[in-house]
Amino acid sequence: MPTSFEGGGGSLSLPPAPRARHRSRRERLELFSARVPFRLKLVVVWATILVLLVSLFAAADFDVAWMREHAAFIVKGITWTIVIAVLSILLACTLALLGALGRLSRNAIAVGVSGFYVSFFRGTPLIVQLFLIYLALPQIGIALGDPWADILTLDVLTAGVLALGLNYGAYMTEIFRAGIQSVGHGQSEAAEALGMTYSQKMRRVVLPQGLRVIVPPTGNEFIAMMKDTALVSFLGASIDQMEIFRRAQLVGKADFRNLEALLIAALVYWALTTIFQYFQLRLERRLSRGHVRGTAGVAVQGQSRMASMSG
Repeated sequence: MPTSFEGGGGSLSLPPAPRARHRSRRERLELFSARVPFRLKLVVVWATILVLLVSLFAAADFDVAWMREHAAFIVKGITWTIVIAVLSILLACTLALLGALGRLSRNAIAVGVSGFYVSFFRGTPLIVQLFLIYLALPQIGIALGDPWADILTLDVLTAGVLALGLNYGAYMTEIFRAGIQSVGHGQSEAAEALGMTYSQKMRRVVLPQGLRVIVPPTGNEFIAMMKDTALVSFLGASIDQMEIFRRAQLVGKADFRNLEALLIAALVYWALTTIFQYFQLRLERRLSRGHVRGTAGVAVQGQSRMASMSG
């Protein structure tokens, strides 16, 4: 709207302020964007990113023929990557549960041991722990003599699983502790009133309810652990037990195609994490479904009681 000023010589009209034009144009863009479905905008963003990546890939002049020839060799490492990750997460969950129970215990020995375990394995790098277990334990075994020399001399796979399980178990201890503490004290008191022992109370009452809090971050830890299995390659492995990164590193160095080999490995890791993220979301929705339904039921009961009291 034009602005007018009155003076001695008459009135003077000014054009609309530029800011008003800019604001109206922005509002039109916002209205247009509001009419476009969110999923369509998301598809456009992903398509734009993929076009840019394909353009960069074409400009970099990768050896596509070499990538096609050696992709199968690198992809075969998926088996050992998953095996190491699954065995490590099982060990980590066991240690995390014991560590969480120790941190919540009133026993000084349990609190001290669990606290030292969490402090050490969270305070030192994972790569250092891998070499400590693979290289230092045999030296301790030799110093102790038989049969410790044979017991503490581990192969690459066992050392990698042990290091990953110990490291991630220390971090997951706090996840399990938070999940156990999320269950109300009334549940524990009710279980004790029914005459349940401590193990029965944890197994039948506390842990099943705490899983709703424990599962989502545990899934994230598993995905991170699956990528950290690449660190096991620094210990060396036989060709029939090499995971994705070790295979990519070996074949890339042999043909001086490190970039192509690592790109294949990155795509394989990306595909694996995408698949496991999908199943993680499905599991989270399934676990939260009963909780949401129960919460809604409590809310409906409360509303009906209020209505009956007001009537």
